[in-house]
Amino acid sequence: LNGAKIGGSTLLSRLPHAELEALMVGYGYAPIFVEGSDPAAMHQLMASALDSAFAAIHNIWHAAREHGETARPRWPMIVLRTPKGWTGPADIDGVQVEGTFRSHQVPAAKAKSDEAHLRVLEQWLHSYRPHELFDLATGKLRADLRALAPEGTARMSANPHANGGELVVPLRLPDPSAYAVAVPAPGAVDAECTSALGPLLRDTFKLNAESNNFRIMCPDEITSNKLSAVFEATDRVAMWELGPSDAHVTREGRVMEILSEHSCQGWLEGYVLTGRHGLFPTYEAFCQVVDSMCNQHAKWLKATAEIGWRRQYPSFNYLLTSHTWRQDHNGYTHQAPGFLDHLATKHGSVANIFLPPDANCLLQVSRDCLASMHKINAIVAGKHPMPQWLAMEAAIAHCQAGISEWTWASSPALANGGEADVVLACAGDVPTLEAVAAAAWLREHAPHVRIRFVNVVELLRLRTPELHPRGLSEQAYAAVFGTNVPVVMAFHGYPTLIPGLVHERPNPGRFSVHGYIEEGSTTTPYDMTVVNKMSRWHLAIDVLKRVQGDSHAALRAELESKLEHHAKYIWDEGVDVPEVVNFRWPAHKVDPAPSSSQSIPPTERAK
Repeated sequence: LNGAKIGGSTLLSRLPHAELEALMVGYGYAPIFVEGSDPAAMHQLMASALDSAFAAIHNIWHAAREHGETARPRWPMIVLRTPKGWTGPADIDGVQVEGTFRSHQVPAAKAKSDEAHLRVLEQWLHSYRPHELFDLATGKLRADLRALAPEGTARMSANPHANGGELVVPLRLPDPSAYAVAVPAPGAVDAECTSALGPLLRDTFKLNAESNNFRIMCPDEITSNKLSAVFEATDRVAMWELGPSDAHVTREGRVMEILSEHSCQGWLEGYVLTGRHGLFPTYEAFCQVVDSMCNQHAKWLKATAEIGWRRQYPSFNYLLTSHTWRQDHNGYTHQAPGFLDHLATKHGSVANIFLPPDANCLLQVSRDCLASMHKINAIVAGKHPMPQWLAMEAAIAHCQAGISEWTWASSPALANGGEADVVLACAGDVPTLEAVAAAAWLREHAPHVRIRFVNVVELLRLRTPELHPRGLSEQAYAAVFGTNVPVVMAFHGYPTLIPGLVHERPNPGRFSVHGYIEEGSTTTPYDMTVVNKMSRWHLAIDVLKRVQGDSHAALRAELESKLEHHAKYIWDEGVDVPEVVNFRWPAHKVDPAPSSSQSIPPTERAK
């Protein structure tokens, strides 16, 4: 506590000693105060405080490791109270500097032009007695002083915990295929995506029990986000007094829950920077609480990647769930996908965004993210029952491609080659459902429109390879999106993000993107897509407009009437129209070989 910030005093520095001590004791610490302004006396006080703190720490370690003590310890902390700008210029131009906020920035700001300021600066620098510290002939630190420094890893800069990449034990991960949802045909079954992920995370804890190098930091949402399978292998950790009503709470748990996103962010940053691995599941809308912290971590990763002696760190992994499109019960406050926009601005060498369309893709993406190094990975996945599109083999191939055509959802007329009239693209689980439903309606009512159906699971692969190392090549991009064909896209986030990602691609203006446009309420699930103009009917209307638009007036009118009927129906009944609720991907013939771009033949979806 030095008493001041840039322009005034600080809160804690003005608290009476008794209140400050009570506050720190209330936080659970044993505060040790070091206070004063005489340097010689303060050096001795600080040395004594450090000795006391280290002794207390070792006593806590000994009690826990030798005698099994599990009660919450009271860790020591040092409260250092010295003057602001200590040992700097006492005053300049007759105004007090030392001990005030004026010492925060550049005290002798006019040293270049004011002789008096220059003398103040010179006296200040001479006060450190550099002639006693350096060899005046060579400018090097004196050998006897260099010899006082610790050696090897005892040096602060060489401590491996300060270069945590040196301590990394690779995470042992299970095979995602062992947890796959059986998908006999696209859309044939429903599943909760995060419920499928829970057992994989559970077994990740089990596989790494010996090294204890995996944790989940979460804002009190493990159960809410359908990940409670992890409690079959570990618990929430708590050092406070445990009560009989606690559920899955122990001293040894490896799940750290606190309703504070910025605390979870800080915990996991420290954890991965010291060589361990982790996951941060959170409600999508509230991840933006940590935007600034994520920004600083991204800069750290980019900068350290350019330093040869820095080792790579395990990746920071976000799981954004309870997302915008299924927050119809919580309402407008919980509908905010803007974290994707924030992360997309980070350097391509460190940022990745994944929008798995179903559970099997989520399993594969999660495994890949947990195994990765030196990245910030954001995965968006819902927790509600949703149609499952790809068998595991197809999901693996799709995730490896990042972006691929789903030929089973494309127009059958394209099976023998030829150009598409339009690309119908999607990214995200709800957008995928709406795009598939739009493709089904168009197949029945406008079979002459040749549609190539494209799903995007790895969003930043839309960028060019010059902007992101995993960006699609020019040839791969053209293979799915063409070069001149119009693209109608259903996107999980704000639609303005997509033009920014494809602006260096050929003809970026051909993209028409439907996404979240800040319309929401406590409403039905499907109505969320309607009010944001991302519903299957809005997508179908847009496709018809872009392909021989004038000739499709009757079909577009039919779709507009469906939107009118929907608005009246949900008002009268409080639920979505049966046509939406009971949607099934229609049975049709396709090549039976399963793959991400040429998947297994669909059948009537089981009821």
